[in-house]
Amino acid sequence: MGAFDWFWKAMGAQGDRNDKRSRGLVDDAEARAEELSGLDDATLATLARQTVDDGAITDKATFLGILSVASTRTLGMRPFTVQLQAVLRLLEGDVIQMATGEGKTLVGAMAATGFALTGRRVHVITVNDYLAGRDAEWMAPLVEFFGLGVGSITEDKSADQRREVYRRDIVYGPVNEIGFDHLRDNQITHRDQAVQAPAEVALVDEADSVLVDEALVPLVLAGSEPGMRATGQITAVVAHLEEDTHYTVDDDRRNVFLTDEGAHAVEEALGLDSLYSDDNIATVLVRVNLALHARALLIRDVHYLVDEGRVQLIDASRGRVADLQRWPDGLQAAVEAKEGLAVSDGGRILDQITLQALMRRYPMLCGMTGTAVEATDQLSQFYGLGVSVIERNNPLARFDEEDRVYATMKEKNAALIREIVLIHETGQPVLVGTHDVAESEDLAAALQERGIEVNVLNAKNDAEEARIVAEAGDVGRVTVSTQMAGRGTDIRLGGADERDRAEVAELGGLAVIGTARHRTSRLDNQLRGRAGRQGDPGLSLFFVSLEDDVVASGGAGEEISARPDADGRIDSRRIRDFVAHCQRVTEGQLLEIHSQTWKYGQLLADQRVIIDERRADLLDTDKAWRELARRAPERAGELADLDPAVREQAAREIMLFHLDHEWSEHLGLMDDVRESIHLRAIARETPIDEFHRIAVREFKELAQRAVDKAVETFTRVTIDAEGVHLTEQDLARPSATWTYMVSDNPLSGSGNSVISGIGNIFR
Repeated sequence: MGAFDWFWKAMGAQGDRNDKRSRGLVDDAEARAEELSGLDDATLATLARQTVDDGAITDKATFLGILSVASTRTLGMRPFTVQLQAVLRLLEGDVIQMATGEGKTLVGAMAATGFALTGRRVHVITVNDYLAGRDAEWMAPLVEFFGLGVGSITEDKSADQRREVYRRDIVYGPVNEIGFDHLRDNQITHRDQAVQAPAEVALVDEADSVLVDEALVPLVLAGSEPGMRATGQITAVVAHLEEDTHYTVDDDRRNVFLTDEGAHAVEEALGLDSLYSDDNIATVLVRVNLALHARALLIRDVHYLVDEGRVQLIDASRGRVADLQRWPDGLQAAVEAKEGLAVSDGGRILDQITLQALMRRYPMLCGMTGTAVEATDQLSQFYGLGVSVIERNNPLARFDEEDRVYATMKEKNAALIREIVLIHETGQPVLVGTHDVAESEDLAAALQERGIEVNVLNAKNDAEEARIVAEAGDVGRVTVSTQMAGRGTDIRLGGADERDRAEVAELGGLAVIGTARHRTSRLDNQLRGRAGRQGDPGLSLFFVSLEDDVVASGGAGEEISARPDADGRIDSRRIRDFVAHCQRVTEGQLLEIHSQTWKYGQLLADQRVIIDERRADLLDTDKAWRELARRAPERAGELADLDPAVREQAAREIMLFHLDHEWSEHLGLMDDVRESIHLRAIARETPIDEFHRIAVREFKELAQRAVDKAVETFTRVTIDAEGVHLTEQDLARPSATWTYMVSDNPLSGSGNSVISGIGNIFR
């Protein structure tokens, strides 16, 4: 037995025991459901609460049986055995993997109801407004059966409406809205202004997307103030630089570097003695690097769209426009300048939090997705979560064909089109998964030239998603889509009404074709999962070339010999194994990037916890008044005749203003440090160590500076019966604030483009 074999064997044995125990409990639950079905609604609801003692479920079989009966009565949906098993695993804190079409929505609602019955408020985290609103309304009868409240948070709700919803037992909401509300609550000066109420459980839908793919995306609350931007002059200078002469790009095309010749060219064009002087290194050089990154690494219609004079980022893991996302101020401005658009204002960062830090705030975390197993390492390493695989209700009937590998991208694309035409001629519906907008449009045009009518689904026409997806399984349909069709969709054979279901099933069901392998097998499996729903027949097939990004990146430095046939195809087990090896390498690279990026963010996340605790202390006690009165007793004496509540609130507002301002300054400083930290390597310093050293040093000074400035303000600001008049001292909070998500996601990337990934400029 190998050194670690005993560990994996023990882990497997533990998992088997959990599965056997779950199956036994579910069998008992189904038997109990038959017995309980004769009870009236009120008796069932009462019995459910009687199975809970001190927040713990004492009789899980009865508890699940009651949930099953309630679902059948209120929704007309009797849970399958596998759904009950999934509910049990969620209640025990796992991330569950359930295949497409297996009923995750009902499972999530039953588990959320179960948590709420134990006295814990639940946030069901979705990926968009539509799903939050739909699922809350759809599942409401089940929740309300037990006298519980349910609602949804959507972008259009007012603060008062949100406040009311957050106090319900179960709250459905998009992750960004819940995060932004958390940030806004961190700007309040009186507890009554808070919108959110504490929640003990986060149940995350599409868990791998939220907890892994987008885990390091910061949610940002900003206030008006100009930020760093690339000037038009710098953009023009960089536009004339040539690759390999003036700059080089690394093999992954994630980083770009000026050569000595390039630095001299920039210095000459800008009239500078040295880009690397103390005066220029933190300003001009950073702007040059940002402009160079925008020019060399970010491609229009791959990484972003330009629509109505605005740059819109594309979320590569979903293939959609990321409405709220933007790059860090400097890079956003550099891309806008590159495209000749009006350069948007930056702004002071008032507060920010990554999705990972947001999710880790919940005492209990669980989730569900169709592709969790491939993310097991990340879920375990960053959240301490286990994964439970839930078997299908009906056996999988989809045929997953071996990859077809070609020597060149040109030969692969020709074969891809031939295969689509061939399948289409039979009438079998085809869904083609591409990696970016440009590729989807090029492929659709090529198919249309051959007389095939094509539905295109990408970030440019996502408003038509429901119609396109509803039709994708009908006879003769050809749908070309980005990763949009990979999540949250249910393609029914024979069309939305399944009118031609029998005919499509006879033809072999939906055929799913991938134009290239992704950098992670999870995204491949999401695409495969569009076919084979609930035991339906189906086909999945991926085309690969040795020039694809995943092969070029994962196989960098490795020599591989192959003999293609006349069409360029390489039919070799050894080559297919090599492609799989390349994908595993890129998955390892992504995990390492995630780990490194996490290290940069974790210290700030820890510091943020300290700030949050300090804020709560100031909000909920009279500590602000006591501290200021101790530091400035004469001023406190002058205010002795004021209503104690008024002077305490005045002290609170003063201390919170300076605490928030210093934290904002700290975030801005560390953002600047992070943009230029790679320059520390020039001085033979380790970037991450230097980042931590600066962050710790600056944070130590932050707390003292906030108190000192609060005391200074306390001694000179007007405080009367109406409260503190901070505006008289130009200490008002920003009158305009806005929220956005910084797209700092190294996991984004295409598999078929010449340049892959939006890059991680902070690595």
